[in-house]
Amino acid sequence: MTRRSKVLNTLLLLLVAAVVGFALLLSHNSPCAAAPASPTGPAAMKAMVYRCYGSPEVAKLETLPRPTLSDDHMLVKVHAASVNPLDWHYMRGKPYIMRAMAGFGAPKDDRLGVDFAGTVEAVGKSVTRFKPGDEVFGGADGAFAEYVTVRGNGSVALKPPNISFEQAAAVPIAAITALQALRDHGKVKSGQKVLINGASGGVGTFAVQIAKALGAEVTGVCSTRNLALVQSIGADHVIDYTREDFTRGSERYDVIIDNVGSHSALDYRRVLQPKGTLVIVGGSNDGPWLGSLSGALEAKLLSPFVSQNIGFFLAHLNHEDLDYLRALLQDGKITPVIDRRYNLDQTPEAMKYLEAGHARGKVVIYLE
Repeated sequence: MTRRSKVLNTLLLLLVAAVVGFALLLSHNSPCAAAPASPTGPAAMKAMVYRCYGSPEVAKLETLPRPTLSDDHMLVKVHAASVNPLDWHYMRGKPYIMRAMAGFGAPKDDRLGVDFAGTVEAVGKSVTRFKPGDEVFGGADGAFAEYVTVRGNGSVALKPPNISFEQAAAVPIAAITALQALRDHGKVKSGQKVLINGASGGVGTFAVQIAKALGAEVTGVCSTRNLALVQSIGADHVIDYTREDFTRGSERYDVIIDNVGSHSALDYRRVLQPKGTLVIVGGSNDGPWLGSLSGALEAKLLSPFVSQNIGFFLAHLNHEDLDYLRALLQDGKITPVIDRRYNLDQTPEAMKYLEAGHARGKVVIYLE
């Protein structure tokens, strides 16, 4: 063996060892840390935390200090929150690749929840958009708690007076995902044919209604038991995926929003218009390493070689889009669909139910 071959083989072995080591680091689960001593008095609050990765049972209701208020933040008393797939992905630390940001072995931030709705209790001196007493909804880390802090110019908006706190809490992540998928990535225009795969879930129920508000002709794909629901929120056509494979049909669509990853990008291409758009929002959770990101990789590899626009995106919470959704809610053009309600101490059960994949619309946590 030549010296050059020995060097190349050594480098290859080092690379393999580095990949294996990184994989072991990502997939390692540290033991659950013990909870610190609980604070007492008016500055304490109840909150759901997870001090290690795992099943819903790792989520525990603890007494924590209330978050402190800085100049550009405001303190919100939470009346309701909602559960998203994002929450249980963080809870389980899967796909493993996300632990590169969330924390190796155990979460760096042990708070749970993002979507919330509540009442402003106090504002920092730099906050001008809101005042104490305002009813608001939005996104903030640690929303499964009695109080959260959120930047005054962050992902928060006034709650429409015609909807409840529970309905408002159901909106942020799911509705913004649907809005950005349709308007920004799908470029949906009035009169276009739009298909929503996974039309009865959290994102799907908003996507059907927002697509209708944008003037589209909407087809919703769901199971038999959800056909009536999807029709009731405005779908022009419904397809029962247990009886029909729409990717084998003759209809062609201008935009397809995929919330569930039940078909490959190649399958979707068969029913897309030549210049149509496939927007991948969610996907199969099979595989602990990449999860639904495998569909995104397929789309990225395929996109340069086809005439259709095929892509994957992650939603970005912002107050401009929350204000846009607020107007739709106030005008009655969208109505949150709530499947089940749970108390704060029942959050593990709520996470388990959502993770099973059969929720119709949103799952809400209420704190009143």
